[in-house]
Amino acid sequence: MSRIQQVFADLKTAGRKALIPYITAGDPDLDTTLMLMHELVAKGADIIELGVPFSDPMADGPTIQLAYERALRQGVGLNDVLALVGRFRETDTATPVVLMGYMNPVEFMGYDRFVDSAVAAGVDGVLVVDMPPEECQELTDKLHAKELDTIFLLTPTTSESRAKTICAQSSGYVYYVSIKGVTGASTLDVDHVAQQLNRLRQFTDLPLAVGFGIKTPADAAAVSRVAEGVIVGSALVSVVADLQTAGAVEISSQVSAIIADMRQAMDHA
Repeated sequence: MSRIQQVFADLKTAGRKALIPYITAGDPDLDTTLMLMHELVAKGADIIELGVPFSDPMADGPTIQLAYERALRQGVGLNDVLALVGRFRETDTATPVVLMGYMNPVEFMGYDRFVDSAVAAGVDGVLVVDMPPEECQELTDKLHAKELDTIFLLTPTTSESRAKTICAQSSGYVYYVSIKGVTGASTLDVDHVAQQLNRLRQFTDLPLAVGFGIKTPADAAAVSRVAEGVIVGSALVSVVADLQTAGAVEISSQVSAIIADMRQAMDHA
């Protein structure tokens, strides 16, 4: 059983839902990201999604795009992100880390080298936003062979036939995008999310985690009533942006406080 599967199994036994914060690696710098990862875990995060900076993030709104730009200006690339995960593993061997990014850096590194490096660093799962499920077999086979989970996105506009294909390629959990559009956009409609999740459950037994549009503890609590996981990204990254010159301690304090409030709200939902 992978670390991701173990987390969801333990949470199900405990009657709780997974809280999955997303942050961009290297925003505003790698040392701050490392501190933030540990603080997020201390305040109730179950899994960490770590964004790999990329110059053309087509699924992300302005908040995440600017985070990528801040990291890229410092020269942060895929090798640096993998090294960061290795540093995180020096003191945390339990919390799953999922790399979330785009295909170009993986292809540039090469599938075999990427998979081997991810395993060596302590990565648990990979979400490649622009990897079509119809063209992913080679990479997913290599990832699964090394017991790395493959997480895919499903959206409100995903057809039934494509949802079946995506669920068949997925492991660990399935990421359901709650809104039409990019990260940080629009308003959350939890009733519609619940309907969509019920539709998807006929295709998979994997946990369903919901992201995009979750900004407040009330949002997190509402989504936790209908999904196995709650993913929070832009609400955290926007705080990092506001405090980028304030220092690692202040950034970690304020971002982890948001997660603590969401954790509390979810546990009382």
